[in-house]
Amino acid sequence: MIYRFRIILDTYEDVFRDIEIEPSATLEDFHNAITQAFGFDGQDMASFYTTNELWEEDEEISLFDISDGMDGARNMAETNIEDVVDIENTRLLYVYDFLNMWTFMVELADIAEAQAGMLYPNLMYSHGQIPDEAPEKEFTSEPIEGEEDFDEDFDLDPEDYDSLDFDENWN
Repeated sequence: MIYRFRIILDTYEDVFRDIEIEPSATLEDFHNAITQAFGFDGQDMASFYTTNELWEEDEEISLFDISDGMDGARNMAETNIEDVVDIENTRLLYVYDFLNMWTFMVELADIAEAQAGMLYPNLMYSHGQIPDEAPEKEFTSEPIEGEEDFDEDFDLDPEDYDSLDFDENWN
């Protein structure tokens, strides 16, 4: 069995790659296939994120162990693709190079039979050229219920720092 993924760069231009990979491969193997397919050197930090149908981030699976001794954090080398992607959970986000934030939407497009003699991972199709710089992101959030009235409730002006009674030399 082979998983066929479409990896789409989050940009205005159509830039994507179609990659076949074995479900038993690790996310680190998948990371390497993605970086090669898009022409990156693979030397920067990266993470996959599980996500829902709306592409909202959930669990982070990082390239390196960032758990700092805590249980529960997964890393790419110890996580197989089939452990996070299946017929019902088809989407991942992939972020490469946290300084530039190259962001990709990864979606399982098909599950097929492996072809005899084919080496996997396999770059099936390539469309579009990656831009010289990562596309800029506009980070927005929905207001939390009750948060919109916080400044009014406490008579605060977030632009007026002098009235906030903040001691700059507190330490």
